[in-house]
Amino acid sequence: MRRPATVPQNEEHDARVRRAELIISGVLRLGVAASMTLILMGMLLSFLHHREYVSSPAELQRLTHPGEAVPQSLPGVIDGIKHLRGQSIVSAGLLLLILTPVIRVATSILAFAVQRDRTYVIITSMVLLLLLLSFVVGRAGG
Repeated sequence: MRRPATVPQNEEHDARVRRAELIISGVLRLGVAASMTLILMGMLLSFLHHREYVSSPAELQRLTHPGEAVPQSLPGVIDGIKHLRGQSIVSAGLLLLILTPVIRVATSILAFAVQRDRTYVIITSMVLLLLLLSFVVGRAGG
């Protein structure tokens, strides 16, 4: 029996979908691995530069008290990274962990666009817009 002419197109479409899924899952894995690496490096650096955190409960309390030793702004994080401050590197890792799903959604938009799936491009773009809007609203409220 002869195969229909649409089978190769379906196989090609399935291969493109699979590649897109692999890229998206790779973005998630890479983002989580990179953020965890930054967090661990920052913690090690903090304890290497400030050995008193291990021996002094008061210093450890200062480190873990909200807003004390941890940078509160992106410029503060960047400046701290330039000076190899562990708390800033931990903050960068946390920021990357927060941004990973946003990057995943943006990657999904590109994948759907390559697949020419307008419906999912529109839906995923709306999701990205809502994510970005939530950051803006959160920033304005805090």
